[in-house]
Amino acid sequence: MLDDLRLPLGTWVEAGVDWVTVNLAVVFDAIRAVVLALFGLAETAFTQPPEPVMIAILTLLAFAVRGWRMALGTVLGLAVIVLVGQWDNAMLTLSLTVVAALFALLIAIPLGIWAARSDTVSAIVRPVLDFLQTMPAFVYLIPAIILFRIGVVPGIIATIAFALAPGVRLTELGIRGVNKEIVEAGHAFGASPGRILRQIQLPLALPTIMTGVNQIIMLSLSMVVIAAMVGARGLGQDIVQSLQRIDIALGFEAGISVVILAIILDRCTNALGSLQQHSPIARLRARSVAARRAPSPAPATTGAAASAVAETDTGRVGSAVGEERA
Repeated sequence: MLDDLRLPLGTWVEAGVDWVTVNLAVVFDAIRAVVLALFGLAETAFTQPPEPVMIAILTLLAFAVRGWRMALGTVLGLAVIVLVGQWDNAMLTLSLTVVAALFALLIAIPLGIWAARSDTVSAIVRPVLDFLQTMPAFVYLIPAIILFRIGVVPGIIATIAFALAPGVRLTELGIRGVNKEIVEAGHAFGASPGRILRQIQLPLALPTIMTGVNQIIMLSLSMVVIAAMVGARGLGQDIVQSLQRIDIALGFEAGISVVILAIILDRCTNALGSLQQHSPIARLRARSVAARRAPSPAPATTGAAASAVAETDTGRVGSAVGEERA
């Protein structure tokens, strides 16, 4: 009896996708053009400079946010990528990751703020995020291919959907976790909701938000490797080829390059939430600010006090000499 019952859910979804493809083609073409333009800029920025120049830039960034140990590790890791012949693919993968993470952050952080300020929005967003986080990664590629065709764009769109959820959740968690008494004090002093958000809630929630940023970047890096199956270039392309050919050498070289990029991005983005603890530049700046704010003796006051003491001592000496003469 139950064998005759079937819910045609897949047919309904297919009909909906066909309707969207036909009626909203202009919208998806515009999205495709924007994503391609940004990816072109990122690709030029990461692939055009010579390897020593890019290594120097990335090493300086690592030193600025984490210190000399991270800078040394960055140099060694990037040198390994160059020596195994995966530099161009690594920079393409980094370009894909940066573009996808940028779009995901532009969606996740405002949506997380909105959800933190509205229980209704939070109740609507939460099941959507649950759906996005439980969906297998490969499933994202199917609608992306249908809507944006084969190439870089469907890989980036699928990566955005895959990496979005942790940023929204952690942004909402960070803002909701701010001490309510501090927020109430801001209201008591007449601060507007926007000012409370900018000057109280966001600064106090920054470590949690930066954890969300770190998770978005890590998930984006893992997904752009899978996105090579729909035409995205980079290290994922060599990994897919190594699977098809059972090429252990190529798979290991591409895989270790992904690991090196992941470690560099993870350590650097983790440090952004607590720069005072990790960044030597931030510590040096904090010391200089503290030195400028420290109280210093006023030269004029010191001079006046010294003159008064000298005059007092001179008077005492003169009185003693007069008494001896008398």
